[in-house]
Amino acid sequence: MKLSKLLLVGVILGLFTYSAFAQVSKYKCLVQMSNYVGEGAYITISLINPQGDYEKTLQVLGDDEKWYETLEKWNEFYLQQPSQIDGVTGASVSGGGRSIVTLDLDASKIDKGYKLRFESAVENNKYYFDDVEIPLSSQALAQQNDGKGYIRFVRFIKVK
Repeated sequence: MKLSKLLLVGVILGLFTYSAFAQVSKYKCLVQMSNYVGEGAYITISLINPQGDYEKTLQVLGDDEKWYETLEKWNEFYLQQPSQIDGVTGASVSGGGRSIVTLDLDASKIDKGYKLRFESAVENNKYYFDDVEIPLSSQALAQQNDGKGYIRFVRFIKVK
C-alpha cells in the first residue's frame, strides 16, 4: 500500500515538473550589429507586457554595471527590480559584430500581446530606447526584425 502511494506521488510530481518545463520555449537569438564606429554597445532584451511596462529582463549584453545607466529607461526598471535578469553575457557587442544568446520564453505569453524590446547604448553616443521592438508572436519570431540604431537586425531560431 505504501509503495503504491509513493508511486502515485512520484507520478503526480513528474507531471507537475513536466508541465512546468513545457511552458518554456527556448530560442537562439542572433543580434547582428550595424557597422558603426565607437565602443561596443550595451544591449538589453526585455519582456514588455501588453500594458507597455517592463515585466522581465531576459538578457543583458555587457557585464560592467557602471554602463547600465546609459540604458536609461531599462535602468530605471532594473534599479527597482535588480533580481529580474535571466542572463548577463560577458561582452558588449561592437559595430559589425554579432552575438548569439539563448532565451527562455514563456510559451503562454506568445501571441498574447507581449513584446520583446532590444535597447542599445554606446558610450558617448546615442541611446536607442527601442532599437528593435517586436511583438512576441509566432510570426515575428519566425522572421528577421530590423533595428533602428546600432542593431542591424535580430533573428530567432526555435531550439525546443
